[in-house]
Amino acid sequence: MKRILAVLLVLAMVFSLAACSKDDDKKTSDNNNTNTSNTSTDSSVLDKEITLTLWDIAVEGDGNRPAYDSALADLKAKYPKVTINETVTENNAYKTKIKSAMGANELPDIFFTWAGAFLGDFVNAGKVHCLDDVLQPWIDNGEMTAAQLGNSTYNGKHYGVPTTYNIVTLFANMDILASVGYDHIPATMDELNDCCDKLLAKNIIPFGCAGKTDDTWCVTEYLEPIIEKTIGAAALKDIMTFGKTWNNQGVASSVDLLQSMIKKGYFDPDGMALGNEEVKANFMSGKYAFYQNGSWNCGDFANKEKVKFNVKAGEFPVVDAANGKLGMLIGGPSDTIAVSEGPNAEAAAAFAVELGRLICHYGYLKGSGLPAWKVWGDTSEVLPIVQEVAAICANAVDYVLFGDNAMPADEAAIYLEYVSSVYGGAVDGAAFIKGLTSEIR
Repeated sequence: MKRILAVLLVLAMVFSLAACSKDDDKKTSDNNNTNTSNTSTDSSVLDKEITLTLWDIAVEGDGNRPAYDSALADLKAKYPKVTINETVTENNAYKTKIKSAMGANELPDIFFTWAGAFLGDFVNAGKVHCLDDVLQPWIDNGEMTAAQLGNSTYNGKHYGVPTTYNIVTLFANMDILASVGYDHIPATMDELNDCCDKLLAKNIIPFGCAGKTDDTWCVTEYLEPIIEKTIGAAALKDIMTFGKTWNNQGVASSVDLLQSMIKKGYFDPDGMALGNEEVKANFMSGKYAFYQNGSWNCGDFANKEKVKFNVKAGEFPVVDAANGKLGMLIGGPSDTIAVSEGPNAEAAAAFAVELGRLICHYGYLKGSGLPAWKVWGDTSEVLPIVQEVAAICANAVDYVLFGDNAMPADEAAIYLEYVSSVYGGAVDGAAFIKGLTSEIR
């Protein structure tokens, strides 16, 4: 399935790789309105006065906020009788909030979620409305593929609308790298170590990574690619998704490798006290040579008013060539819009499908994600950095969902606690796999 996704992405790029600057918002909106005039949605359920609640994580400053704004504006114009009450919550706080709402039977009509086990918990609890009927026409007319719906399909039924998808990306300040003799992102571990040593010799911090409690996921953006490039994508997927044991020496050696990089000074020593927005701002100001995080950051890093240096996108090098390969990526279709069961479910489902499609459209154009839907509209000015990430995905050999999405919620919480301890130096590789084996399996 993942190879199919890569092929679809290549085809999308062949016909139209593009992105919009803020000056092009009106042009893309006009193109979008033309396209949405011929849709597969039964709009009759949206032609009456109705108020729908929407929860999401597109806070101000988030790379996806512009896409949400444009999508909601288009739908407000198309369906003037529909009122959307949107509530926006920061990523980690949202995870707690949405789970509490599920337990209390207080889910909003439409809500952002992550595919895989996260959404699966809601589906298994009977809280999510099946979207087969509203999605099938879009599949039939080629706007959406069943393959793209794979991560939000449970027991053969579709429960989510994918928007954009992202991968963990190694972003590099090429101006800084040039100062130590590199005109490319290090392609091997030997090159990466050499580059980092040369950076330290010039008093430049190689990597920035947030370690604050609410941003432990940022540490996984480093650890998971290292594990994947050590034991291989299939082995990591077996552990995170299919329930195999954490008692794996390759996982332990991956933890030890990350900690050795930290001990060498390759990471900002203040990272444990910093949040992701602070670390990201530090990278954008030129403090670090590298920042490894989601590809949703592409739009921000392409902003020449905020970033005064050349940024390129790559992937973490292979650690163990016996198992790991370039093209083994962390991520894939995950960002999803879902609908709760309730009196407004029919209207919410019709609205959610169009909302997800438009978020995908604008997110792709604005550089916050890769397209899970068919690309359309004016795509004449793709951001080069988005093309770089798309090229990485075009050569993908496998994807493993972000760990805290792939695992059930209770396991993910334990996992993140141990990851935090790794970054803080409290546990080494042996203690990491011993603890997870004991507490999970």
